[in-house]
Amino acid sequence: MVEWNKKSRFEAHLNGKHADRPIVSAWYHFLDKEQTALDLAEATIEFANKFNWDWIKINPRATYLAEAFGNQYDLNDYQWVFPKQTNAVVKESKDVWNINEIDVEQSVPLQEQLETVSIIRKALPETPIVQTLFSPLTILLFLTGNSPYVDQSVYGSENPLLIKDLFRKERSGVHKALHAISLTMASYVKELETVGADGIFYAVTGTAHPALFDEAAFNEFSRPYDLIVLNAMSKGKRILHTCGAQAHPKRFDNYPIEGISWDANAEGNPGLNISLNKTKVAGIDHHTFAEASVTSIREQIEYALETMKNQPFLLVPNCCVSFDVTDAALRELRENIK
Repeated sequence: MVEWNKKSRFEAHLNGKHADRPIVSAWYHFLDKEQTALDLAEATIEFANKFNWDWIKINPRATYLAEAFGNQYDLNDYQWVFPKQTNAVVKESKDVWNINEIDVEQSVPLQEQLETVSIIRKALPETPIVQTLFSPLTILLFLTGNSPYVDQSVYGSENPLLIKDLFRKERSGVHKALHAISLTMASYVKELETVGADGIFYAVTGTAHPALFDEAAFNEFSRPYDLIVLNAMSKGKRILHTCGAQAHPKRFDNYPIEGISWDANAEGNPGLNISLNKTKVAGIDHHTFAEASVTSIREQIEYALETMKNQPFLLVPNCCVSFDVTDAALRELRENIK
């Protein structure tokens, strides 16, 4: 008979098996605590203990992977969850050829996050922890000063390189850069396992939206490099997050992952009743938390649990919740999972 605890439930659900109950978590950006490894670790540990989450997704600086490849940001000046970009490494199409594989041991941003994971692991030995990664395609967009979301811009990036021009003029260079990024991320994934991460939360961000990349382009510029990174994890669990509207979660059902996270409330997206081979990681409209509507949260929890009855399921907000979320809203989420 299985002795149910946080780790055994996490393993069971992401292995597509039943546990004694669904598991729950939530996350947001600790904007004043994400500039150093110790601050982020301490904020995450406090958050985990305060709400007794079943598992923890670490929420690093949104720009840390772009920083690893040379982008620069003003960490004292934020717009929403993004610090102001002060330099992008790909200003002209030809610059894409300068993106090379990074030595994880020599990378300050990556070592910072490995230290964060290590500190959290020691403080929360029984709680599953996963680290957030972005896809190589997402990272490349940041390196050009572009947002990986439809109709959004990067704070501080006044004249970003036109992506269509880059991909048309330097197609081979783009592939060379994506390969270098993916090899770096694969090495980083292996190091994450070494310091105790139980998995990764792999975000393709909004790149599945057809207004950014149609399916053919996505399959050329994202899929092969996603597979390099995802296949680097040997033991941990892989949750893929496809963000925003028209996110096409079904597209990732044959990826080497255990869970799929998407916004079941966004335009053009399927709801929780979609048929997927992977474990569903979703359930609550993340915008509800900004509104602090406890009644709405409770109603969505009831609907999600009824829809996913007797199925492996990770109940979470559909995306990162607002950083000014109330404790009452988060407690409503936590306390309705018994």
